[in-house]
Amino acid sequence: MNRQGLPGDRKPDGSDKKEKKFEPAAPPARVGRKQRKQKGPEAAARLPTVTPLSKCKLRLLKLERIKDYLLMEEVFVANQERLKPQEEKAEEDRSKVDDLRGSPMSVGNLEELIDENHAIVSSSVGPEYYVGILSFVDKDQLEPGCAILMHNKVLSVVGLLQDEVDPMVSVMKVEKAPLESYADIGGLDAQIQEIKEAVELPLTHPELYEDIGIKPPKGVILYGEPGTGKTLLAKAVANSTSATFLRVVGSELIQKYLGDGPKLVRELFRVADDLSPSIVFIDEIDAVGTKRYDAHSGGEREIQRTMLELLNQLDGFDSRGDVKVILATNRIESLDPALLRPGRIDRKIEFPLPDIKTRRRIFQIHTARMTLADDVNLEEFVMTKDEFSGADIKAICTEAGLLALRERRMKVTHADFKKAKEKVMFKKKEGVPEGLYM
Repeated sequence: MNRQGLPGDRKPDGSDKKEKKFEPAAPPARVGRKQRKQKGPEAAARLPTVTPLSKCKLRLLKLERIKDYLLMEEVFVANQERLKPQEEKAEEDRSKVDDLRGSPMSVGNLEELIDENHAIVSSSVGPEYYVGILSFVDKDQLEPGCAILMHNKVLSVVGLLQDEVDPMVSVMKVEKAPLESYADIGGLDAQIQEIKEAVELPLTHPELYEDIGIKPPKGVILYGEPGTGKTLLAKAVANSTSATFLRVVGSELIQKYLGDGPKLVRELFRVADDLSPSIVFIDEIDAVGTKRYDAHSGGEREIQRTMLELLNQLDGFDSRGDVKVILATNRIESLDPALLRPGRIDRKIEFPLPDIKTRRRIFQIHTARMTLADDVNLEEFVMTKDEFSGADIKAICTEAGLLALRERRMKVTHADFKKAKEKVMFKKKEGVPEGLYM
């Protein structure tokens, strides 16, 4: 009789299979080695893990900078390609304008504007011409009296000189103040006081003259023997004042062509007025300011015309304003009375030969930096009866130093000063000995 199988009985099929036990997972095939990348569609869809490292951020910034630079370069190249035809056209127009202008160009003056395209011009040599104005000239800046550029053959107006100041006048302006000051002037206390009252005080404190009810002096003239310190005092004025200082030598006002001298004087005072407060110093005024007489040549008449323009500028119809004039000469007796009258030159300051006190001061100034021996007695030269000017005293000190230098001595002795004095006074009084060139 067949019984049903009880639990725990073997199966009737009689199989010998055993039940599987739990076993841990097998270790990876390659421990510690890089696994191969997965391939296939799953690997393509899977996103990589990105960690926010600072290294990556720096690299991103660097790439962005490179991108910006490349974008700028692209814009620059595009602009260059766009502007190149315009530059070539402008260069071509420029060359055409240069061909029209011609080379060289004449410099002249615009006398009168007739209409927009025609004018009357003149040059320093030659008559006036009725000419055309080329289209590329800025007509808004053209006005009668301005300096223009003209074609060298047809004399058409081809340009305008922007700098209206005469180059000779711009050179006269003292840009760098002289080193000499009032302390370098021995004596001359009265002269320094007078020039301060006439030149410096009206520029710095004009209200003082208004309160007292007088007009300040327009100009002063410094006169006296050569070497007494006239130009030195003018240098000290230029050093101490903050006003514009224009220095002129009288011979510079004498020009070759007719009308150029008066024009230069007008230009000088116009520039002084534009740069006011200013001081105009004209040295050796006797070059143009001599007494008028019947001239026999064109040059003499031109010098007299220059002086007449100077008279007009000193006291003419126009007010001078804050422009003060200092004149200097050692031949005041040869000057024209109209130049010296009050109203043009209000103060005449004389520079006499130095007295004993002034000599002592000048010797102290010039020997202050010299190495003197113990036997030097400057009082002997101060009390001498010879007539020394300030320039003579400076020459004596310089000559004494050269004599010591010739003998390779580092100190200047009394004998050097005596020899130097004899040499300077011989050159001054005797000059060249007679019979030297016979």
